[in-house]
Amino acid sequence: MAPRARVRAPELIGRGGWLNTGGNDLTLADLRGRVVILDFWTFCCVNCLHVLDELRELEEKHRDTVVIIGVHSPKFVHEAEHQAVVDAVERYEVHHPVLDDPDLATWKQYAVRAWPTLVVIDPEGYVVAQHAGEGHAHALEKLVEELEATHTAKGTLRRGDGPYVAPEPVATELRFPGKALFLPEGTSGAGTSGAGTSGRGTFLVSDTTRHALVELAEDGETVLRRIGTGERGFTDGGPDRARFSEPQGLALLPDGTVVVADTVNHALRSFDPATGEVGTLAGTGRQWWQGSPTSGPAREVNLSSPWDVAWWADRLWIAMAGVHQLWTYDPSAGTVEAAAGTTNEGLVDGPAADAWFAQPSGLAATEERLWIADSETSAVRWAERDGEGFAIRTAVGTGLFDFGHRDGPAGQALLQHPLGVTALPDGSVAVSDTYNHALRRYDPETDEVTTLATDLREPSGAVLVDGDIVVVESARHRLTRLRLPEEAVRVASVAHRTQRTATGIAPGTLRLDVVFQAPAGQKLDERYGPSTRLIVSSSPPELLADGAGTGTDLGRDLVLAEGVTDGVLHVSAMAASCDDDPANEYPACHVHQQDWGVPVRVTADGADRLPLLLAGLDEG
Repeated sequence: MAPRARVRAPELIGRGGWLNTGGNDLTLADLRGRVVILDFWTFCCVNCLHVLDELRELEEKHRDTVVIIGVHSPKFVHEAEHQAVVDAVERYEVHHPVLDDPDLATWKQYAVRAWPTLVVIDPEGYVVAQHAGEGHAHALEKLVEELEATHTAKGTLRRGDGPYVAPEPVATELRFPGKALFLPEGTSGAGTSGAGTSGRGTFLVSDTTRHALVELAEDGETVLRRIGTGERGFTDGGPDRARFSEPQGLALLPDGTVVVADTVNHALRSFDPATGEVGTLAGTGRQWWQGSPTSGPAREVNLSSPWDVAWWADRLWIAMAGVHQLWTYDPSAGTVEAAAGTTNEGLVDGPAADAWFAQPSGLAATEERLWIADSETSAVRWAERDGEGFAIRTAVGTGLFDFGHRDGPAGQALLQHPLGVTALPDGSVAVSDTYNHALRRYDPETDEVTTLATDLREPSGAVLVDGDIVVVESARHRLTRLRLPEEAVRVASVAHRTQRTATGIAPGTLRLDVVFQAPAGQKLDERYGPSTRLIVSSSPPELLADGAGTGTDLGRDLVLAEGVTDGVLHVSAMAASCDDDPANEYPACHVHQQDWGVPVRVTADGADRLPLLLAGLDEG
């Protein structure tokens, strides 16, 4: 077979300009002689955040030959704001150049269809590989080593410092705080003055970007103590020794222990407010992958980006954002288990085991309900008891691609990527509507959504204290106390839909092919049956007359229904490959997984085949 023609990498363009370059614009010519990895990401996407962490080791190990370029390609309207991208680059400690591409210009040039996508460019400026989704660090490492060897021999590899220029640090007491917890007087070892009247206590805040916890006095400003060294890590011990990695949610157990959702460590940590000691309750420090156990001893089961925690129904519930599920932790038994969600990304109600979530990121408990901020579907949902089990219901939100700021009946109301929910005394729920910079309220009695406050910069959580609501303004690095108004603030309605060019498809039968080529040195793992899985659905469901459902082949014929001309195809693909080493009885195995939401429009001159690249390598 003749090798395929080599493809020259398109230029990098983006109206938002460059970050982390000291004010310099970069071109591919500037990067010639280096291995370039383009990381197409958007900061709302937890899978993109996973990839940022996967790339850290590769970035450090090959810093003199590899240049990683983040291409920020927004989904939500807020993500197209330049300052929001600047904030995200600092918030997630992105230590490489980032191109702000609010119009998706470079995304389109490279024919990208999914967040995250990685594109590898060789030192001569040719595209040599593309991978969608996460879990490709092993394949990238081997490819980089091969490219280093090949281009060293050819004399086309250039070593040296890369173009990254670190921004100046900013001094604030908090830096992108995530969540807050009110500790009633007598709980904290830091202590407060007073006679223990209602509302007296301190605030414990997850200081996310500084990898620490901070205890603030009643004023929400004065720092009483810090817990953690401030350096990224996974270490138990006293407040001067403990380490976290981007902690988020906080919850108080009945015995007075605080549980911390240590997000990037994929763990639940314990904090004793009286002594300041930090321990580990659940997780191994490794990320959960398909096929891993979903229950068992808490310290032996992998977790995936736990974002928030809440005590409800005699157990601790975990918003497992990384796998679109809810899990639970039983402190008396010392076990964890998956409690709701299939790991498929979307919005589907019903029995807990069959529900679909999309990055659940906020939890709040009442006696009857566990409220859920389901961020990627811009939805507020809840769990309730259902016979011997639990069921999931939706109050506000319709799916992955509709969002905005609209008050009114819940069926018509719109949110934009909410990260927090707070139960209010009257049975309603306050919503930290993060990308709308607003505090919203959903009232189950009236089934209405109203706005409580605006001009809150990326609120990510809130706590109720003595009639006030204290909001975590993450992008203003502070807590803000608000008096709950008797009447809601009125705002103009705005509706959005994710603006991605629809793919034209022909009526009738559409051939869907997910393209997967096992990385060099690997082969499909078929020792225990099929190593691939494909799940297809659509919005609206009526778009597909046939072809929806789950199967093991990565190709499928989809039959389009007559009369439906626009919609979104939801495709989830998984492939497992193992190192191809006959001498190794226990080869290392790797899971490749990605979800796509492909906007489509049925037209007479549309395509009759839709290829989606899970992983592939250009030859030549």
